[in-house]
Amino acid sequence: MTATHVSETVKDRSEPAPVPTPAAGRPFARGRAWRTTGFHVSAGLLSALWLLPIVLVLVTSTRTFDDIAAHGVGSWPHSFTFHGFRQAWVDGGQQQALINSVLVSVPTVLLSLGLASMAAFALSRYDLPLRRVLLLLMLGGNLLPPQILLIPVSKLSEMLGIYDQLYALIGVQVGFGVGFYVFVLHGFMRSIPGEIQQAAVIDGASPWQIYWRIILPLARPALAALSALSFTWIFNDLLWAITVLRTDTQMPITASLIGLQGQYVSMWNVIAAGSVIAAAPTVAVFLRFQRHFVAGLNLGAVK
Repeated sequence: MTATHVSETVKDRSEPAPVPTPAAGRPFARGRAWRTTGFHVSAGLLSALWLLPIVLVLVTSTRTFDDIAAHGVGSWPHSFTFHGFRQAWVDGGQQQALINSVLVSVPTVLLSLGLASMAAFALSRYDLPLRRVLLLLMLGGNLLPPQILLIPVSKLSEMLGIYDQLYALIGVQVGFGVGFYVFVLHGFMRSIPGEIQQAAVIDGASPWQIYWRIILPLARPALAALSALSFTWIFNDLLWAITVLRTDTQMPITASLIGLQGQYVSMWNVIAAGSVIAAAPTVAVFLRFQRHFVAGLNLGAVK
């Protein structure tokens, strides 16, 4: 045998033999593809079922009263108009109600998160006495059903002389929301490395400078998530609004929507238009801060 034949024989032995593809992998791949397809189809059907009432409200809000009276609410639309929005906005008082909701929601969010961030900073970054007890008390206040506090809150607002005022509603929303915000921000601020604060102390920073220039910028993702969530909760609140407010001109958009339904009993186009107006701000906030909503679902859960 020549040297050429020997080298070719050694080369053939050194090359690995091709591994045959197992036939059992093909049914598994087909089963996985079917499961993926079934999941997407099921999710699509559930999404369509979820969006169907929303589409029905949008279509109803752009129909005339005569069209709905003649063909029914669930029929195919035979008209298109924005007259229902004008009636709900001007005649139904939705304009003033929307202003009231903004005047309550924006200050409440700013004041609640401002107080909660300062309290969470103190409880998470300093060894205060009974800090765990204070934290549990704040959290325990949110576990009480709000229905048992309606009469005490109403009587207290009357005794303080702030009944039927927007700042009374702001005070109630801040009082019942700041405990939860402190609990969430405490878990987030506690995860910030202590070396950052120690370096700031060595550089001569005061506690206020540490809070304002270091901790607060680092907690911006948590604050953004809580801002989006709290604005939605406060804007959509109805229970506390009808507890401390009485005059129609002071009511927010959710309570005004009930009055609109009583004013336009059978005019479903006006009621649907008012519902769209009431839902538009929260939908806009959700679309703008969608990623913060998702982050807020597990905020502080791992830290």
